[in-house]
Amino acid sequence: MARWTFAALALLLIPLAVWWLSLEPSNDRDWADDVSRTLRGSVHGSLVTLHDIRDFDWRSDTDYTARWHDGTYDLDTLTSVDMALSYWMGPAIAHTLVSFGFADGRHLVFSVEIRRERDEAFSTLGGFIKQFELAIVAAEERDILHVRAGPRGEQVFLYPVRLPVPAMRALFLSYVERANQLADEPRFYHTLTANCTTLVYDMVRPLVPGLPLDIRLILSGYLPEYLYKHHGLDTSLPLDTLRARADITRRAAQAGPALEFSQRIRTPEPRHDPTRDTPAQSS
Repeated sequence: MARWTFAALALLLIPLAVWWLSLEPSNDRDWADDVSRTLRGSVHGSLVTLHDIRDFDWRSDTDYTARWHDGTYDLDTLTSVDMALSYWMGPAIAHTLVSFGFADGRHLVFSVEIRRERDEAFSTLGGFIKQFELAIVAAEERDILHVRAGPRGEQVFLYPVRLPVPAMRALFLSYVERANQLADEPRFYHTLTANCTTLVYDMVRPLVPGLPLDIRLILSGYLPEYLYKHHGLDTSLPLDTLRARADITRRAAQAGPALEFSQRIRTPEPRHDPTRDTPAQSS
């Protein structure tokens, strides 16, 4: 009886395995608008030109004005790297984005995302079974941080990351290299091994020798603890203080698509003075 059961199971699994192995990633599908274009970049000395940078004007998650543009960035003027975490499913799960700041005030965000077809929605299971391709999106902060804090109602944090300038440049170029690779050879997204955090780790690891693997690379909501432990954040302040300062949710939601978006989200909100709530005493 056991032999027949095994044989029946094999007959069921073999076609499934053949189907699984036959699945191939593609760049040619009817993509959702926000991942419809493939990022490419070219490097000439310190100048990097990127094609198809996303700059949507979001009124809601389904109502938006789609805009794309090209941009040239001088790596000699690169001044900062920030890690953005957008929480959408509890404290353990966050989407990881990396924003690069330049001396002229521009900020460019790279985001590793699923490349959804027009009628698809994200699912964790789908990320295990080759349902989605992988995409690297380059976007303006006023697009990609605003849509998460505003229309999508996610909680967004922005942490300044401590990296030497040569490592900042190398990380930026790594994103461009990975984007070009995906444009030429599409790849499937994988919830555990090829996601928004593990790919960043793969790019950062050569720049920071000895950076260990950690469960927090999967439970990305706890990345601040990981970075703090390994001195990627300002350890002169308590982590709780950094976390409070990093919460840009309200500012990013309220700023909308303003040209001054990057400046507004980095301007601390005025502290509440309770003495001003006390009515003045008449003499």
